[in-house]
Amino acid sequence: MTDTLSPPPFRPWTPPRRDRPMPLVSFLWQSWRDPLQTWSRRHFEEPQQFGQGPLGAVIVVSHPEGVRRVLTENAANYEKGALQRRVLGPLLSDGLLLTEGEVWRRARRILAPLFTPARTVALSGRMAEVCRARVEGWRLSTAPRVLNIDTEMSGLTFDILSATLFSDDLGGEAEGFERALNRYLSVGARIDPLDVLDAPNWVPRLGRLASFRSARFFEQSVARLVKTRRARMDAGDTLPADLLSALLTARDEDAREPGAGGLNDREVAANILTFILAGHETTARTLGWALHLISRAPEVADRLKAEADAFDPTHAGWADRLPWTKAVIEEAMRLFPPAPTLARIALAPDEIGGQVIPAGTTVIISPWVLHRHERLWDDPAAFRPERFLPANRKTIDRYAYIPFSAGPRVCIGAAFALQEATIALATILGAADVEAITTVEPRPVHQITLRSARPIRLKLRRRKTA
Repeated sequence: MTDTLSPPPFRPWTPPRRDRPMPLVSFLWQSWRDPLQTWSRRHFEEPQQFGQGPLGAVIVVSHPEGVRRVLTENAANYEKGALQRRVLGPLLSDGLLLTEGEVWRRARRILAPLFTPARTVALSGRMAEVCRARVEGWRLSTAPRVLNIDTEMSGLTFDILSATLFSDDLGGEAEGFERALNRYLSVGARIDPLDVLDAPNWVPRLGRLASFRSARFFEQSVARLVKTRRARMDAGDTLPADLLSALLTARDEDAREPGAGGLNDREVAANILTFILAGHETTARTLGWALHLISRAPEVADRLKAEADAFDPTHAGWADRLPWTKAVIEEAMRLFPPAPTLARIALAPDEIGGQVIPAGTTVIISPWVLHRHERLWDDPAAFRPERFLPANRKTIDRYAYIPFSAGPRVCIGAAFALQEATIALATILGAADVEAITTVEPRPVHQITLRSARPIRLKLRRRKTA
């Protein structure tokens, strides 16, 4: 490794690892409370584990060859299972995240041109403007100010999403969306034991009932957004060149019948919700964890400040001048992957790592486990962003690090999210010193995304050189 830091690296708190498998009832209960607590030591030490139990055949795959097999080489044989559709389906069933087969391929063809590298780079200036406005709104001084980082990062990423993808038509909704999202993730989007046991849909799920108002808020807000923009389009108005307009006007060039290639309003709404709930939420959590890690590593913070002082998003190649900033973002996603677990169902028999996989087997690939696996990483529990500097990153296997998944279903907005997070972090570190309030570590919990059990609070003060 090159350009390593000399002080001992910081190691964030992680849940204790179990020494033996859990009984079924305990497993179901813990899966509802926090699935991170279900992993054992063996999961972080062995390349894969296969077993048959009351829930059927299950294999946990934690080696690059197996991950490549499932997500890329034989991806058509592994689809997202019914469990994910039960948990997220009420809101996102027609969106890119949950659809399968030709429905998914059609949507992917329509949406892919909206996230080309050129379009993403063109948004960097607007992203920087939004970030500067947010930081200026903090009114930092040389006296420290305590901020709820979770709330601030949620507001920031929502503002960026609204400005870049919806031409500020979501403006003013950030606070309501955050409240509804927190409620939805804390009670409505948990893994209900009834879903794991494949109980009929007519059996009430208490979490879903408790989050009904939040889900309704999302649906109504997005429906208004689509209806308003659709009316402008029908009236012949000039539409903003943003994601919403593109969703309403996009056509699948491979459609066989004229006029059959567009997305209907339900599909448009589901994809908007996908970008809000998945894109906005995951980037906000990544920034929160990154700032926490920086607050515990002053040497890293100094490197980021030096880069931030020279950051100018109007200059071509600005991203190449922020290697440490980008490395911190990537290391934060390694230690705290936004989507901690991926699940697939084998449609037909296969073989992974020498293990015969019967049809119907549940295949679990957990970035939380993969990114901390003892066989894949040197000192996996340590915060060492130098792993992701350009000279070192090429040594990391593509399938050992999958914060955005991989293969055909890799996150369509990965480049957008990474650019957004890098610009945000550079803007914050250009203006502020970030300091910890307490030695007590925030505890990650798996609630669809990887959140802190309690809000992350940090002290920020205006930099003397800012």
